[in-house]
Amino acid sequence: MDDEHVARAALVRLGEPGDTALGAAVRVHGPQEVLRVLQSDGPLPTEFRRRDPAGYRVRLGGPAAADDLATVARLGGRFVVPGDRHWPTQLDDLGDARPIGLWERGPRPARLAALESVAVVGSRASTDYGDYVTGELAVGLAEARWTVVSGGAYGIDGAAHRGALAGGGPTVAVLACGIDVAYPRGHDRLLARIAEVGTVVSELPPGCPPSRVRFVERNRVIAALTRGTVVVEAAVRSGALVTARRAQRLGRVVIGVPGPVTAPQSAGVHQLLRDEETVLVTGAAEVVECVGRIGVDLAPPPVGPARLWDRLDAEAMRVLEAVPPGRSASEPHIARAAGVGPGPVAAHLAALRELGLVEPESDAGAARSWRRASAPPLPPEDGEAVRASGALGRAGPAQVRARAAPT
Repeated sequence: MDDEHVARAALVRLGEPGDTALGAAVRVHGPQEVLRVLQSDGPLPTEFRRRDPAGYRVRLGGPAAADDLATVARLGGRFVVPGDRHWPTQLDDLGDARPIGLWERGPRPARLAALESVAVVGSRASTDYGDYVTGELAVGLAEARWTVVSGGAYGIDGAAHRGALAGGGPTVAVLACGIDVAYPRGHDRLLARIAEVGTVVSELPPGCPPSRVRFVERNRVIAALTRGTVVVEAAVRSGALVTARRAQRLGRVVIGVPGPVTAPQSAGVHQLLRDEETVLVTGAAEVVECVGRIGVDLAPPPVGPARLWDRLDAEAMRVLEAVPPGRSASEPHIARAAGVGPGPVAAHLAALRELGLVEPESDAGAARSWRRASAPPLPPEDGEAVRASGALGRAGPAQVRARAAPT
């Protein structure tokens, strides 16, 4: 490792994520000079804006940068900094709040994994509906070769990662702790699986525990790393909404999945959807349309169930409706009820008979009677309702969880 990597690895021990004062000083003076000043007794550069130097210097003497770099190397990971070949340049949009460096673990560098990526976030206290919707979205995104990025937490985050793994696609977990810390503990196997096939990322050095503030600042990385943020379930006060607002400020697409209007877990999403800049979606294809290539990655329009009478013109439909259900009627009666002449009525009834919608009751010349068919057949192309493209509904939440479980 060169001097810049070592200096940045040391600085992440001294500061906290999202420290714009530290970021500005590094941008102006370089990491080596900032570290030298912090290790001395001299005044801090003006970029620190009257920050108390004791807040940084009190952490001097902790784990050495060389030890942190050795730890991540033993894990098969890497430490990437701005300017590296594998640095995700979209993080530069954060300005002075961009990470000093990123600790990564997994076969796919975050830069490559996040080239076409979507953040899927939401409540930790998710419902079965939220887990199901999230799993279906993540499976569909993975099958469309989009990387799913989330925070590795319980609830929607976990469902997003599991769905992506079930869809055979990559997923990125952005942590608010060290990449060697299994948090939450109940996701130790899931995070290990992500590290095997995807990417685990953090701006905190190995061994660092999570904290409330670190969770909040972690959200800015999720928002900046991806092309758009999908919020599935979120209460009025929710960290997922923080991620969405960060994404809005960065010019990323913000997407919401509606829930039951009576569910408090979706109240924040519904509030978000009232913003004209937020896009409502119901499936993965619609998400891809929002973040994909303009005019190319378009979601097919939803199509309802096909019915035989969709083929009928207005006059034929009036003739069909003039045939009373449950009993027969003569052709003159049908003609009067439909307001159609005898000749056209006969022609329409013959055509309706070919479609299996009506049946002759008797063949007494002009007094022929007709009745509705008891079970009109559907032609092969109409035999199954066409589900709206990209809509949800392939499996229930239990099936999604089962097929997405890490091995």
